Amino acid sequence: MEIVGLNKDNILKISEIKQEDDWVKEYRLKSFNNFCNLDMPSFGPKFDIDFDKIIYYKNDGSSIENNWDNIKKDIKCELQCLGVMESEKHLDGMGVQYESEVIYHNMLDELKDKNVIFTSIEEGIKKYPDIVKKYFGKIVSNNENKFAALNGSVFSGGSLIYIPPNTKLDRPLQNYFRIASRGMGQFERTLIIVDDNSELHYVEGCTAPTYTDSSLHAAVVEIYVGKNSKCRYSTVQNWAHNVLNLVTKRALVDEGGVMEWIDGNIGSRVTMKYPCCVLKGDYSSGTCITISVASDGQQQDSGARMIHIGKHTKSNIISKSIARNGGDASYRGKVDIKPSALHSEALVKCDTLIMDKDSKSDAYPTNIVENTSSNLEHEATVSKISEDKLFYLMSRGIEKEKAIELILLGFIERFREELPMEYAVELNQLLKNNL
Repeated sequence: MEIVGLNKDNILKISEIKQEDDWVKEYRLKSFNNFCNLDMPSFGPKFDIDFDKIIYYKNDGSSIENNWDNIKKDIKCELQCLGVMESEKHLDGMGVQYESEVIYHNMLDELKDKNVIFTSIEEGIKKYPDIVKKYFGKIVSNNENKFAALNGSVFSGGSLIYIPPNTKLDRPLQNYFRIASRGMGQFERTLIIVDDNSELHYVEGCTAPTYTDSSLHAAVVEIYVGKNSKCRYSTVQNWAHNVLNLVTKRALVDEGGVMEWIDGNIGSRVTMKYPCCVLKGDYSSGTCITISVASDGQQQDSGARMIHIGKHTKSNIISKSIARNGGDASYRGKVDIKPSALHSEALVKCDTLIMDKDSKSDAYPTNIVENTSSNLEHEATVSKISEDKLFYLMSRGIEKEKAIELILLGFIERFREELPMEYAVELNQLLKNNL
């Protein structure tokens, strides 16, 4: 089954395939109407998309399995070569989305005993409609930007995660997303609720083979962090250089809650991604640590947004960008401390490493403080590889390429140290392959 082109009939086909209730179908149609009336973003990289040539849904008939032995042999071998199956032993649960549908989902029995929910968004809508209706589309509206509206029209796959009150997971949950077809679009929808006094670490990985035709990834992630709870969302995307990666991610943080975005962007031709924390509750906090690596033909436009509403709220944005071989790695961010956010603090730190004269990096910060009791600091550096450091390492017998690699790994150390060990190792390998 393959659905190509964006129109009302195709949206209804997707809804029919998924056997959705009327409220979901209506949400899709309203989203499509919004999509038709919204303009392309007026900021960031410029690119062309022929929406009528994108594959919006593709499924070979596979259903969700919880046993690798039941996955089709060719897909299983592909995932095994990518290291997906091996990583499961480090996790409390894993989901895998291949093209438009989730094909694998499994979770430890002890988590089921704790009433943790970790399932595909489609299963979540059917089995837990009260939870989904309460949170779905509430902090990422289907009319706020063209690609959020597009996702609302054709979303397929993704996860529903619910962590009950007073529950802490010892190891991460992970979802892995794979685009394998030429001209494919992937539009997963992830909804995460971490209830009061609970804790979750969620990890996401993304890959795609390279084709001459562009593929599109336009996901939406909504996260709700309860009182005195903590959520960490770690992702390292290594999409192929033909993928347009246009993602909307936002978290709403209640009193005393903590939200952490650890966001790595290595692949894709164009990335526009700005994880956001809405610090609604008093004493809530948000952190976003990002790394973007742009090589020839790549535009990485990334950063973060922190909206302070509650009193005594804190936010930290740490952005690391590397531009090489004509790449463009830019920071775009916003910190908005509202009048109600008394005695709040915000820190923004942007560091860029430009490795040659053909590469570039720009910063587009927006910093707003609307009360006199709060404090905002913004630091920024732009540099190239130090000849002194390079000479020192080479004088110790280290070859030039290895010396440059060591300097780069030191530059992104703050990001790497926030990842679980096995993902830090994977990141190191990705950087070596891309630098």
